[in-house]
This record gives sequence, structure tokens and C-alpha cells, in this order.
Amino acid sequence: MPRSPRIEYAGAVYHIMCRGDRRESIFADDNDRRMFLATLTDACERTGWRILAYALMPNHYHLVLATPRAGLIDGMRWLQTTYTVRYNVRHHVCGHLFQGRYKAIPLDPDDPGRLRILGDYVHLNPVRARLLPPSRAGLPRPEAYPWTSLPAILGRAPRPPWLDAARLPAASGLTPPAYAQYLRKKAAEIQGADEGAMKLLAAEWQEIRRGWALGGEDFRQDLLKRVGERMALRKRESYSGQGPCDCDVLRARSLLEKGLAALKLSLEDVRSRKTTDAEKQALVWLLRTATAVPPVWLCDTLGLGHRSNVSRAVRAMQAPADPVRSGLWAKMLRCKD
Repeated sequence: MPRSPRIEYAGAVYHIMCRGDRRESIFADDNDRRMFLATLTDACERTGWRILAYALMPNHYHLVLATPRAGLIDGMRWLQTTYTVRYNVRHHVCGHLFQGRYKAIPLDPDDPGRLRILGDYVHLNPVRARLLPPSRAGLPRPEAYPWTSLPAILGRAPRPPWLDAARLPAASGLTPPAYAQYLRKKAAEIQGADEGAMKLLAAEWQEIRRGWALGGEDFRQDLLKRVGERMALRKRESYSGQGPCDCDVLRARSLLEKGLAALKLSLEDVRSRKTTDAEKQALVWLLRTATAVPPVWLCDTLGLGHRSNVSRAVRAMQAPADPVRSGLWAKMLRCKD
């Protein structure tokens, strides 16, 4: 089955999330939660990981995880396998505990705005799930939920050696007490939000929930290069997801520039030509046979109209009796090198 490629490198920061199998609970009681944090401690000692934030929910967990040295894949394999074994032994059960692959979204470590939003998302998870104990008076207190990193960050619980407690308050430009008050106000907004307000919050968190990278354009371009390097090690069909698709587009644009230079044309010239134009069809053949961009992208970029013109162009370029297209075919073939 095709999968999104894992991107790992020294200095990376990730949002990690994994659910229980069939969305069932991964913690039977508080002792299981303590066991998970003990296993996380072991994993951090093995890998050198730093944890910026975490939240243990009934059927899933969140980590904001920094890797000073590359080691996401092996470390996560060890963490989830070891916790599963320990859980199964403790409860006298067998089989899978987690549902499929964990989600690992890279975050630009130099983007404090996105780090703040991600920290809010993780620490306010219990608020959205209505897991906070009742507040006697005043604002709701997210730090009252004991199974996130927030109590330790605020100095109200023991601080594990692997927790980077300063990073999130610093990203918000706040001292720990001010950071606590900031999150309490956000929690009150969530608890009192109507449908419209929740849609606004959902829009703010859309990139976290559905994106493949959390960062600006320069960061994404750097990641695409890393994705391309990793995809080169296996067949394109082995990968899926938005990252590989964006990588396909990046390669297609590069090849298109080479093809246009070989034909001494501009993109505007090509778009204005008929769909049966030989040089236009040569570019279609180049991009269709050398990349995995979808036909709709080719149609929009080259001005092809209906997607059926893509397959027509490819067939026309493969006609052996056409000397014009045979010459263009040779030019396009050199662009692939």
C-alpha cells in the first residue's frame, strides 16, 4: 500500500499523533499512562529526543517532538512497539494496540507562530474533549488535566529531563504564569464557543489536522527536496500523500522549464497553441512520461482543455511514421537526463 514518505534529519521538529486500533483506548488506567511516559523516557534516552509538548488522550496521544540528531523512524518504532508489548503483558492480551501508522508532520523550528498554534492545539485537546475537571470559579484551567506537559511546563508537576519546558512559552512571548493565563482564556473561548466560533478555531487548526508540513514556502521547498531524495530510493507508486504530490509538481515544473528551453518557447506561447500542435504535444509527452503529476495539472498548466487531450498527445508522439514528432521526441528525451 502506498504511504507518505517519512522525512527525518538532524534538528527536525514534528507533530506526532497516533490513535488506538479501531479508535479504541490505549490506556486502561493511570498506571498505563505512567507506563507510556516511562517508555517515552526510555525512548528519549536512546535517541536524544526533546519533547516540547505532549497530551495523552483516552484513545490517542500527541507529541511535539524535536530530534537533535536524525532518528525519528527507529525511535518511533521502538516507542510504539515497546509500549504495546508492555501493555499486552500487563493486561494479559495480545495483538495490535495502535491503528496503522503514526502521523508525523514536520514543523519549521524557526517559526514561533506555528509552534505556538501547535502547542495550543496539543494542550487544549482535553478542553475540546470535555475532560477538564470542573472549575470552582473563574476561567477553566487546562493545567488541571494531569496527562499533558502543561503542568510540568508551569512548574506544578515534576519536570521530566526530556521536556523542553521553555520553548512553548518563549514561542508565545510569555512568561510561564502569563502563558497559563493565555491558555485559560483560550480554554474559556472553546468552552463557550458557538458553531461559528468553532469553525474559526477549526480553520486555525486546519493546517495541523490536514497539512503535510507546518511552515512557510521556503521550509516547504526544503522539505520537498528531502522528499524527492527519499522517493528516489523506491518506486513512485510506493508513496502517497500531499508531500509526494507537491514533489511531483516541483519536478514537473523543472522539466517543463527544460522542455521550453529546448524548444525555445515561452509557456504563454505554448498555452496559446492548439491542442494538436506538435511542440505542445511534445511537452505533454515529456511531463506525462517522466512525472506523476495528474492530467488535470497538465491541462491547467499547458492550456489543454479536456483531459482526454493528454492521452491524445501521448499517442501522437508515439506515432513512428511522423518525422516531425520523432525529432521532437528525441529533444524531449534529452531533457529527461
